[in-house]
Amino acid sequence: MSTIEYRNTKGVVMGSANGVHHLALYTENIKAQIAFFTDVLGAELKALYWLHGMEGWCHGFVKLNDYSYIAFMQGPKKEGSVDEKGALAPPKAGGFGHLALNVSSREELLALRDRIRSRGVPAVGPINHGFCESIYFGGPEMLQLEIACSSCAIDEHAWIDPEVVALENISEEQLRTYIEPAHFARPPIAVEQPQPGPTTPVPLLWQGDELVRVLRTSDAVITSTMSEPKAPVSTVSS
Repeated sequence: MSTIEYRNTKGVVMGSANGVHHLALYTENIKAQIAFFTDVLGAELKALYWLHGMEGWCHGFVKLNDYSYIAFMQGPKKEGSVDEKGALAPPKAGGFGHLALNVSSREELLALRDRIRSRGVPAVGPINHGFCESIYFGGPEMLQLEIACSSCAIDEHAWIDPEVVALENISEEQLRTYIEPAHFARPPIAVEQPQPGPTTPVPLLWQGDELVRVLRTSDAVITSTMSEPKAPVSTVSS
């Protein structure tokens, strides 16, 4: 994605976010999340370490591209508990933590920080996290937001902490598969829809008997009956 730039009358760059740097999710089982995202989606593990400033919390990053990641945060507390600093534990495993938007340079990071402040919204930073610099602010409905800037991709050799690996009971073989997920070649015939067991992740758009019906319906029928490709506004001139 290209960087969109705004310039004021003095020619100073006012950057806008150009993508998602990372989406942070709460988890009670970071190993299971890493295993799922690396095996099922082929995303490479790039970081697993203690989250600075939050004792007992660990942080993991799996790669979508060199400047876009899914992040997981695992804490030691149970739902509804409060730590010694008064911070609430994650409200729900699998729940939303924060959204970090991406900019391409430190200059843009500072410009966007000042743009946010100019709208009357407090923005804290930049804070240097090693593989990125970030500013933090809030949005409507208590949305937690971040702007992040990385000068290079995360180096897994530097950011996967052996202590956290050991505490999460990740074996050397498992770690290898997380860092280098198996290649997948699409077969000539579509893979048959698996029928879920009691613990299989399923899409929550459908529930109960409706979910069973959807999973037993062919891909062709799903496409023909559920697709809604027509835009709400016609762009074809008469």
